[in-house]
This record gives sequence, C-alpha cells and structure tokens, in this order.
Amino acid sequence: MSAGGGTKAIIAALLANAGIALAKFVGFLVTGSSSMLAEAVHSVADTSNQGLLLLGQKTSRRKATFNHPFGFGRDRYFYSFVVALLLFSLGSVFALYEGIHKLESHEALSSPIVAVIILVIAVGLESYSFKTAIAESREIKGDATWWQFIRQSKVPELPVVLLEDAGALVGLVLALFGVGLATITGDPVYDAIGTICIGVLLGVIAVILIVEMKSLLIGEGASPEELDVIVDELAAGKVQRVIHIRTQYIGPDELLVAAKIAMNPGLPASEVAQAIDDAEQRVRNKVPAARLIYLEPDLDRSLAKKS
Repeated sequence: MSAGGGTKAIIAALLANAGIALAKFVGFLVTGSSSMLAEAVHSVADTSNQGLLLLGQKTSRRKATFNHPFGFGRDRYFYSFVVALLLFSLGSVFALYEGIHKLESHEALSSPIVAVIILVIAVGLESYSFKTAIAESREIKGDATWWQFIRQSKVPELPVVLLEDAGALVGLVLALFGVGLATITGDPVYDAIGTICIGVLLGVIAVILIVEMKSLLIGEGASPEELDVIVDELAAGKVQRVIHIRTQYIGPDELLVAAKIAMNPGLPASEVAQAIDDAEQRVRNKVPAARLIYLEPDLDRSLAKKS
C-alpha cells in the first residue's frame, strides 16, 4: 500500500464537519434535542480531529535532528492517536452522559422539524466527505478489503477519516430515528435512546482507532508480503541468503530495514560493498518505502557446520 496522506479527504471532512457542527448547534438551541446536541459535539470533535491530522502531517515533515536522527514521521501516528482519544472523550462519553440525562429529565422537543431538516442537510454534507475519503483510499488500498485496509494501512489519516465519516453517517441516522420517533409518539425517551446509541457507536469506533494507532505508534514492521519481497530481493546476486532481518515503519512512507546477509565466501571488500549497494537498490526498486537500509555482511556458518 502506498503511503499517500489523504490531505484532500481531511480538508473535505474538516469543512463539512465545521458547517455541520454550526447547523447542529443552531438546531439544538431551537429544539432542545439531546440527539442534536450529541451530534453537534461529535461534529466539533471531528472538526478538531481533522485539524490535528493536518498538524501531524505538517510537523512530520520536519528535518531530522541530532536528538531525532530518523526524523519526525511518527508525529502522524501520535496525532492520529490523540484524535482517537478525543473521539472517545468528547464524542462517546458526552453522548452517553447527555442521553442518560435526557432519560431522567424527560424534556420534550420543540420545533422538531427544524432538527430533521438540519440532520438531512448534515447527511448530505457528511456523504460528500465520506465519498472523498473513499476515493482517496481506493487509490492506495489495492486488493485489500476495507477492513484489511483499516487494520493494515500504515497511513493513519485515511482510516481515521473513513471511520469518523462512517460513524457520523450512522450517528445522523440514529439522531433522525430518535427525533422522528420522539415527534411521532410525543415521548422524548426515543431522543434519549438515539443519543445513547450514538455514544455507544462512537465508543466502538474510538476503541478500534485507539488500538490501531497505538500499534502504529509503538512501531509496526513490514507486512508479510512486503517482507517476502525484501528477502527475495536481498537474497540475489552475490548474496547467498538473509540470515536474519528486522523491519519497522518509522513513518507512513519510511521503512527501516536492518539485515544480516550471508555473502559468497572469498569476495574482496570492493565486491562486498558493491553487492550490498546492489541489494539495497533492488529492495528500493520493489519497495520504495524502504528508504533506510542497513546491511551487515557475514558468512553462512550454517553451511560450514554441515560440511
């Protein structure tokens, strides 16, 4: 999978969520709907999240320093992890609190038609954002399923935006369900139930993102497919085999490869150096993300023991 940053999808989501948040707050002030308030806070959290994702992209491009010799690529993982935490705290916890409060207070809705109109408009805007994220993701997900893309992608922003937008659309449907039933039956408990469902939904999405972003933040290696390609390209030319290898993504588009390789015995130093250069070039041609490659030449002692 390529490591495109999905900037277009982030900006589309930011603009959509900012407009949606403003409309939802107006709707809450008019109707008093807890589902509307929960959705408004959700949109504010999403808008802030997109801002953090853009900040992470910017700070990750800083040049390497003495204290950070491998650069700042993991900033994108860090800010994506913060986004997941915000989605849980500002989105899920607040919605659950508001829903439970509404169950206890039984406050009736006023002007529910306003809430319905705003929610329908929000569905349209959120659908545009979701469509943009899907289009950007398709370019890099390859043959993987959407779930595999979310679990395996080394690009943190697109899975975050995809799950946020999907959660937002489902949340809007739940809010429409709550407001609609509350209006039809005259019982505000349905609005409260819709709010609680939104809180549970956001909690599930947040936990998925927290788990995935934590894994990226502490360091993930190359995928099995990438690792097979790297080993095959290293074990060619004057390299007999790869004795052992370690890989780690230090940024979405920067893979560190460290390996001990068995060389043909009797090679002069100049040929060993050339063989290492050739091996590095073969790997980079097939796996462009493998920008940092450290190879240690050695003799294949397993063959010596057998003989």
